Amino acid sequence: MKNTPSPSGQRSFLMPTLREQLDPRQPLRQMAERMPWATFEEAFAGLYSGEGRPAKPVRLMVSLLLLKQMFNLGDETVVAQWVQNPYWQFLSGFEDFQWKLPCDPSDLVYFRQRIGEEGAQLILAVSAQMHGSAVREETVVVDTTIQEKDITHPVDSKLHVRIIEHCRRLAQKEGIPLRRSYRRTLKSLRWQLRGGTSKKAIKRARRAQRSIKSIAGRLVRELERKLPEGRHAEKLALYHRVLTQQRGDKDKIYSLHEPHVKCFGKGKAHKKYEFGNKVALIVGAKSGVITAAESFEENLYDARTLPAVLEQAEANTGVRPVTVLADRGFRCPRQIGGTEIIMPQAEPWPAGKAERKRRHHQNSRRVSIEPRIGHLKTDFRLGRNFLRGVLGDSLNLLLACAASNLRKWMRLFSLFVAFLLRQLRALLLPTPTPNAA
Repeated sequence: MKNTPSPSGQRSFLMPTLREQLDPRQPLRQMAERMPWATFEEAFAGLYSGEGRPAKPVRLMVSLLLLKQMFNLGDETVVAQWVQNPYWQFLSGFEDFQWKLPCDPSDLVYFRQRIGEEGAQLILAVSAQMHGSAVREETVVVDTTIQEKDITHPVDSKLHVRIIEHCRRLAQKEGIPLRRSYRRTLKSLRWQLRGGTSKKAIKRARRAQRSIKSIAGRLVRELERKLPEGRHAEKLALYHRVLTQQRGDKDKIYSLHEPHVKCFGKGKAHKKYEFGNKVALIVGAKSGVITAAESFEENLYDARTLPAVLEQAEANTGVRPVTVLADRGFRCPRQIGGTEIIMPQAEPWPAGKAERKRRHHQNSRRVSIEPRIGHLKTDFRLGRNFLRGVLGDSLNLLLACAASNLRKWMRLFSLFVAFLLRQLRALLLPTPTPNAA
């Protein structure tokens, strides 16, 4: 049931409110007063039932999601630190300092699933609109990157060991006695896998790897015989797919709990392969505000991601980008829905000096998106996605971009306040005049 705030009673003059105690120049307080919280209340009101226990306030849950991404924290950590920070409590809509936890950390999981991708897109749109008319730019920059999933580096022997462990757990849950558990045998085989890259132990490691794969196949077939028909069919089909996939197959399974993860090789010297999903971003060429972010389940060519992010940018800002600055990975028609795509290319000789200078400036602005992506990965939890499933990929991306926009707004507000104070000091304090000789 949706929470309905109750009117506060008479206050004591001995206990000032948070509004009276907190520094009005602090950007987090200013953001709390300027954020359109009523937009979230109206948008998420239909997601709650009229019966049952009252839920936590929408403003509290949205602020916790944003604080988690803005300060690169986990669900448990952001709830624990919320009790210690009065500015966070004021952002969440509280007038008095609270001594207890705002909610259980698992409530954040349920709230993310409740609002879904559409709710996260609304949060991103509001974070972009906080910058005012600066986001309504006709020239934008687009690029793609990989959002890595929180999985171990996929190796065939690891996947086969996981299948054996899952089969044991499944048999214990269903009360099925296995002919053999292979516990001691598997422990010995895993020791034989150690040092498998050396010349002496490579044959031993390959024999152990084949034995582990055979044991996994036996347990899967035994469960298929003993389980009722159709029971756990999806899991068993996934195990069969892992056991039968070959080196050169497409759409391989790299994780049992995240089977949608794809492998990407972008030619990076420090990281040959990345396992996750592809995302596309649109950033304003002048403002640097992220106006669109789209997550893709399939491994699409970069140019095929453009229509989706252009539509999202138009929906979030109300302006269709006229010019898109992209890198050479976006080899596509120069016009997409009335939007011109500009990529770095060799100028035809002879080219005018003004045209060369204009193209050089455009290419320089295109590179500005690279550090933006780097900060998203290191500061706003885009570098490692801990949320589960395809929905988790989209939610983590959109919330990270929204948090980045809000941190940028806070930084601009701090610079604006410093500029006003500097101007005020120059007006009030007279400039010293040199002594006459």
